[in-house]
Amino acid sequence: MNICVFLSAADLDDRYTGPAREFAELLGRGGHTLVWGGSESGLMKVVADAVHESGGGLVGVSVEFLAAKARAVTAPDEMVVAADLAERKRLLMEKADAVVVMVGGTGTLDEATEILELKKHGKTDKPIVLLNSAGFYDGLKEQFRRMEDEGFLPIPLADLVFFAEEPVGALAYLEESFGQQ
Repeated sequence: MNICVFLSAADLDDRYTGPAREFAELLGRGGHTLVWGGSESGLMKVVADAVHESGGGLVGVSVEFLAAKARAVTAPDEMVVAADLAERKRLLMEKADAVVVMVGGTGTLDEATEILELKKHGKTDKPIVLLNSAGFYDGLKEQFRRMEDEGFLPIPLADLVFFAEEPVGALAYLEESFGQQ
């Protein structure tokens, strides 16, 4: 399975890097491929290193203005450089079978809300997981529940996104979605 991960390229505390690394190791040991923003810094580097070291594949999609920070990859891994952020998101989604949203800032939130909007409108059926490391997405989870309760979501929240509190639960959900258990 090609699993796209939206996440920060910032250097972060272990309460965030630990679960991200654990998920990446599970992904790699499971024989899956990471599809990610291609950065060789911060949390993106932690995840790519752990996937690679655990035997998984890497498909990076960088963007021209960040290409200098992209990871150097060799076959069979892949690195693509998109012209802009819109093309980058499109390529990330084309190359992915599923999406996991990890901790991040405005870029991560932009990517997450776009894929959720596409799913809400039936433009994708890819499973989407929010990995809620250290309660990072508690507020967003509460907001989504309010949206559902007050009629802003045309589909049940559970059909839109799966909230995983632990890395093992995130990967188990994805593998179950693809009948790999």
